[in-house]
Amino acid sequence: MDINKMLAELRLEREHIEEAIMTLERLARGRGRRRGRPPAWMSQIKRRGRPPGSKNRPKNEAKGAAKSVAA
Repeated sequence: MDINKMLAELRLEREHIEEAIMTLERLARGRGRRRGRPPAWMSQIKRRGRPPGSKNRPKNEAKGAAKSVAA
């Protein structure tokens, strides 16, 4: 394998690791609930999709749960 290619890949990986470390350090510093708008660096983080556990239950399951509670 080409040594220059390996070095380039390792440098790229190091940059990703440093970014992850900085993000975790920022999160650790701002642990308490804060009021107001989140910091600018947090708005750069892209979130996609729904958070886990937020999906609606199927209609069959919802009806079955309501019947068992009423009974």
